[in-house]
Amino acid sequence: MSPPPAEPGDLEQQQSDEHSHLLPNNRLLNGAHYDRRDSQSIISSHVSKDELALAAHPVGERLPYNDYTTIDWLHDLVKDSFRFRAIHSLPGIRGRFYGALDASEGWFACALIGILTAIVAFAVDVAVATVSDWKIGYCTTSPFANREFCCTDRDPLLTFSTSTVWTTLARNISSGSGADIGAWAEGGELGEDCAHWHTWSSSYGGAYGIYLGFALLFGIISASVTLLTKKSLPAASPGQGDKYVDPSQPGASIGGGQGITAGKSMYMAAGSGIPEIKTILSGFVIPHYLDFKVLAVKAVGAVFAVSTGMCLGKEGPFVHIATCMAYLVGMRIPKYRDNGRKMRELLSAGCAAGLSVAFGAPIGGVLFSYEEISTHFPRKVLWRAFLCSLFAAMVLRALNPSGTGKLVLFETSYGTSYQPVHYLIFIVLGIAGGIFGGLFCKLNFLWSKTFRKYDIIKNHPVFEVFLVVLVTALVQYPNPMTREPGDVIIKNLLVDCRGGGGQNENWICVQEATDGLNGKYVGWLVYGTLAKLVLTIITFGCKVPSGIIIPALDAGAFFGRLIGQWITTISPGIFAMVGAAGFLAGVSRMTISLGVIMFELTGELEYIVPHMIAILVAKWVADAIEREGVYDLAQTVLGHPFLDLDHSMSIVQKENALVETLIPPSQTMSEITVHVPPTGFILRKVLGEKLDQLQRRGLMDAGLVLIDEKGMLQGYLSEGELEFGLNELSQESSSSSLGKGNVERVRLLGRAEDGELDLSVFVDRSPLTLSEKAPMEYAVEMFGKLGLRYLCVLEEGSGRLVGVIIKKRLVVYLEGLKDS
Repeated sequence: MSPPPAEPGDLEQQQSDEHSHLLPNNRLLNGAHYDRRDSQSIISSHVSKDELALAAHPVGERLPYNDYTTIDWLHDLVKDSFRFRAIHSLPGIRGRFYGALDASEGWFACALIGILTAIVAFAVDVAVATVSDWKIGYCTTSPFANREFCCTDRDPLLTFSTSTVWTTLARNISSGSGADIGAWAEGGELGEDCAHWHTWSSSYGGAYGIYLGFALLFGIISASVTLLTKKSLPAASPGQGDKYVDPSQPGASIGGGQGITAGKSMYMAAGSGIPEIKTILSGFVIPHYLDFKVLAVKAVGAVFAVSTGMCLGKEGPFVHIATCMAYLVGMRIPKYRDNGRKMRELLSAGCAAGLSVAFGAPIGGVLFSYEEISTHFPRKVLWRAFLCSLFAAMVLRALNPSGTGKLVLFETSYGTSYQPVHYLIFIVLGIAGGIFGGLFCKLNFLWSKTFRKYDIIKNHPVFEVFLVVLVTALVQYPNPMTREPGDVIIKNLLVDCRGGGGQNENWICVQEATDGLNGKYVGWLVYGTLAKLVLTIITFGCKVPSGIIIPALDAGAFFGRLIGQWITTISPGIFAMVGAAGFLAGVSRMTISLGVIMFELTGELEYIVPHMIAILVAKWVADAIEREGVYDLAQTVLGHPFLDLDHSMSIVQKENALVETLIPPSQTMSEITVHVPPTGFILRKVLGEKLDQLQRRGLMDAGLVLIDEKGMLQGYLSEGELEFGLNELSQESSSSSLGKGNVERVRLLGRAEDGELDLSVFVDRSPLTLSEKAPMEYAVEMFGKLGLRYLCVLEEGSGRLVGVIIKKRLVVYLEGLKDS
């Protein structure tokens, strides 16, 4: 006789406490009889066809990954192979048609991602230029036109004569004493020779006050909009940014985890998004981070954040926006929607489009995605990233947001070349960039760990933004070279005053045209360099969309222009350009991609060698001061789990550690181990208790390891599949009208019969294993290169199971080594 069905109260105790449900609760699982066919219909309603095809395969089925879990790269590879064979095994014309469609889906998706990303970037670029100029004045003919478009023939979406534009621009910028930053500094009316541009005030004090008021307003708007994307997430990794209900419990150490993890909160649209995207592309799941709402808030927030004049840029957020576009497109294509590995390949291609539209650097965008962002980047992804970046650049150039009709943002033509003796100057610029980058990373990390820990700052992020905008406006406005937005600043600093063409009337060129060294002008350059360093330190990490690329370029351009005042043989703009590359390399540690981005930014292929010198020297010096770059440190501050294979291996090689170091303590192993008898059945009550213990641990991508009477490994059952089986399948069997299902016992191994609650289809019968005496390098390599979710550890000699390592356990172990 079958045991009576479980009481409903038992099922209620098994409900997950996660913020986002693993499976939809409103789906009714109908059926009067609970037999083998009923069970399969319930399973098929929650998993894809490719997952069902894996039921008879020893790797077992997987449900969609729940919040903040790690994906299983190997499992997704096998699942995609099943899908591929199913399509290409179709006979005749139908098979060839579906095969061609499957092969072309990725190319069409990448092209669409590039087009959509360029459209959003165009809107953001035009909006930033207009809103930023509202701090100064407005255009009487069109209030939505920025100062440049108001006073010149430039206009987005229109073609024009380039020579006419430059002639008109030179006349409006440099004629008389009232144009450009020089006239502004001397108190003249900005744009007084432009009949259509009206400044708010003709007095210095009045203009200063209005500038400050608009900056504070824009900052409050940006921060308030960003707060709309606040989400509560589960724990990422014990001891790294998590909040515990009981901090006294040893949950922050390897082998702990007895405390109940409460999770943490994050603002999805804040920051550049690059640290989070690196985490996602490495195999972790951050729910809702790529939703349409986040994309919209990121775009709107970036417009007002950049318009404040704070030391931040919109280029980093463009990478996040492009990744959101890739995710939204991928969710409409089944092979990407149902496969975490394939989706991340599409996201990597989308990242390239983000930097392509940010700097007009399509090739640099591809290399940036490969070098800085992606963990898994096969050759096929390289080709599709190239296509995605190409379409983004083509569409952006056609939309013409800058009005120049060109893709190059900071086009320069110095007309002179460097000499071998100048290599020493480029090395000095690289050393300075490395010192700047290393100090910035250390001080910004310290600022995040100290100032932002105060309750008034932590609980009121809008107030922090208000303070930063206030300090920024007070510090930057007196300097005539730091009032403009960041991209305008670097454009001014790269100017060649020896080229003629009206540019020698520029305020910077006027200062450099004086006989001897202009002490006041040199002071403004020193002031600008130090101001950018200090303000960028306190700005990066505020709860607004922000990037670090433009502020670093600005600081480097200031310092390079400063050095150029003592080198009279070539244009100081050359040193500003090389210094910008060196400072950004020191902050971000980019190398190859940055070199390509710089010559795409400026159009100066002649100076690729000086860029390479400054970039490499800056990276070496910065690494000596602080091993990790700004994005890696941001991941640490935010508590995102991430496994950097190269960095991790360099840490492990200093230790003489074995895999047995990572084995959980006996209590933890007792909680996650299930002794399966020869019958293959386990009491449902036992599995329910095990599930409760797993949920209390809060890691969410853990599971149960199955062993036989001799302690030999039989399989692995993940927490998500266990919860689904006990809650969904068991609940349906209990509500069956005949009640013939035996739900007190659960089959984990063997062939199931009708009426049994069967979870054997979810068991991974072929988990990867490693000896406990293996070097730690083996575990790091397997997790890093194979993308494992878990690794079973066997006793040397006997082969009995002695431990299970999940990816997050390894991440926390490596963090501990790094901190020590």
